[in-house]
Amino acid sequence: MNGHLLDSMGAAMNDLLLTASFSDVKSRIQAFSKQIENATMVHIHAPADLSGLLALSMLESAFLDTGVKYRRRFLPSHQSLPRDERVQPELSTDGLLIFIDPFEDTWTLEELPETEYIHITPLSVTVRLGSTQSERRGALDVVAQCAALAAELIPNGQKVRLLRPFAGCGLWLRDALDTTFDPIHTAIRDHLHAEGSFRVVPLPEVSSPAPEMIPGLSERMLARLQKGWPKMDANSRSSALSELILPTLADPTLSTPRLEELVWHRLVIGTSDVDVMSQVFLAEKAWPGDAGQAKIHASKLADTFLKTGHLQEQEQSTG
Repeated sequence: MNGHLLDSMGAAMNDLLLTASFSDVKSRIQAFSKQIENATMVHIHAPADLSGLLALSMLESAFLDTGVKYRRRFLPSHQSLPRDERVQPELSTDGLLIFIDPFEDTWTLEELPETEYIHITPLSVTVRLGSTQSERRGALDVVAQCAALAAELIPNGQKVRLLRPFAGCGLWLRDALDTTFDPIHTAIRDHLHAEGSFRVVPLPEVSSPAPEMIPGLSERMLARLQKGWPKMDANSRSSALSELILPTLADPTLSTPRLEELVWHRLVIGTSDVDVMSQVFLAEKAWPGDAGQAKIHASKLADTFLKTGHLQEQEQSTG
């Protein structure tokens, strides 16, 4: 492990598989790891969408760290397919296929059909929260599963660590936060924060957040608040933030749970000027609609992501 990664990204990674979110699927992830270790060649297939790219890159980072022989392939993007069609796996005769399927229905482990390949699809899991250990169900998305699998293959691998802050982004891209509190998203965010993968800061502490993420937000008021923020006490900060976001509460396109994340829980890697959610927002915004262009774009962006740990080319440092 390079020293600069340890300095910029904090302590060593903590095992995601030991967290409540993964208790139901731990043995499944471990079985996948053994299959990969025993394979002579691994093929990774994912749709040319942002969720597919994030999940595929998590695995590719581990393969680069371990020297596993692999080939990657981006399949047609979900948005380019007719509504009643789905991306289908394309089996290979010369190795193990990993088919990443972010837009498949959420399965329970008991109902999941057997396949000749590794099928990574959203899974319904149970988490137990608080002192009462009350049960809550949620969906464990493909990006989080691939991040856990990558860490199982090579704990603290250099490139695995580089992409680690994005392990919860697949949950952010799903619609669970548009209706209610998502226990899986919160648990993974808190786990990554505790291990030092990123800092969690309020919106005014992000140097260059992507504009237009919060409908109705005054960019001019935010810029003014950012300037005065360091000199303000806790009560003044809370009051100023409440005033800033008051006009946004009337917009029906943004749920309260998602707004709370965007205002109070921005994820910042090292000293980067752009937080993780802004990077995801900008990447989605720039995604081509054409199926052929989407594949080329996904491949180029994956290369950038694996090299820099950021979803924008201009971001070259993790701090």
